Amino acid sequence: MNMKLLHNELIDWYELNKRILPWRETDDPYKIWISEIILQQTRVAQGMEYYMRFVERFPNIQSLADAEEDEVLLYWQGLGYYSRARNLHKAAKIAASSGLFNMVQNSSTLYEQLRSLPGIGDYTAGAIASFAFDLPYPALDGNVYRVLSRLYDCEIAFDTTQGKKHFRKLAEELLDRERPRLFNSAIMELGALHCVPTAPDCHTCPLNTWCKALANNTVELLPVRKPRPKLRERYLEYTIYITPERTTLIHQRKGNDIWKHLYEFPVQEIHSLEDAHSGYSLSAPHNAASVIGAPAEVKGEKILELTHVLSHQKLHARFIIKNVPELPKIPDTVVVHLSDLDNYAFSRLTLRAIEFLAQR
Repeated sequence: MNMKLLHNELIDWYELNKRILPWRETDDPYKIWISEIILQQTRVAQGMEYYMRFVERFPNIQSLADAEEDEVLLYWQGLGYYSRARNLHKAAKIAASSGLFNMVQNSSTLYEQLRSLPGIGDYTAGAIASFAFDLPYPALDGNVYRVLSRLYDCEIAFDTTQGKKHFRKLAEELLDRERPRLFNSAIMELGALHCVPTAPDCHTCPLNTWCKALANNTVELLPVRKPRPKLRERYLEYTIYITPERTTLIHQRKGNDIWKHLYEFPVQEIHSLEDAHSGYSLSAPHNAASVIGAPAEVKGEKILELTHVLSHQKLHARFIIKNVPELPKIPDTVVVHLSDLDNYAFSRLTLRAIEFLAQR
């Protein structure tokens, strides 16, 4: 394999086809880091808005380190995977105090120091090291795994321990060590725009000369992923109390369960939606991607059912909206006006219920 020619073909394609993205127009390691964390599990079109808003409020690592966690979560609201935001905040405090992002470009210890920060794995450390400091480290995201699996016609599941080691070895061998920033950007962009999951246009691909999967007619079979575990089913019943003054109760989630430190309405976990204290059964929940529908009304209460899918859990939620003369006394809750809910960070599931409340 003529590596020099392959590198040139790929980079030439990138220069002609690349998207103009704000994190590509800077070598600021802080802003590159923020973009990489936001874009995990998030499409570029959605992530762009969050990125611009986040760096406007927290323009440098010190401003993020000095912020309160509740505010960081508020600016992350809607992105999901909130452990990313909490780890981002923890890592900012560490990096700000150590001056890590101010290190010289040829530091031989930079990658390992990045890798030691909360929430930064091999991919993110490689991305920061190469994009911000032009150091020769591969950056393997989902797009790169797909390109590599097809280029080498590799049937090893990329998300296994064996697969990660194997693909990292391939990526290190393929890396253009003279132009790591440009090469990593190019191969990621190729996977995002051209070597797409289904029906890629292989005959106009800049790497088709070297692609073993194209030669073996296995492109559509790759990459291989390990079987996904069955989703855990959970059932949650929320009560939204509303007074004539339009006040309600919320509380902050604790412990190590989902949505740690986010706010929500009073909730109880039940065995099924038919197993609630109110003793009534509703029709099947809406699909997670559907628009909130008109709720049922039982005994003067509004009932809203939603389904929300997380990475390893499927949540079936019922929201009971109760108009009450005064709010009940519930430990660890906060009294807020409905108009002030925007000042608190909620999960996407709870936000959907709040959107319905805004329409009432």
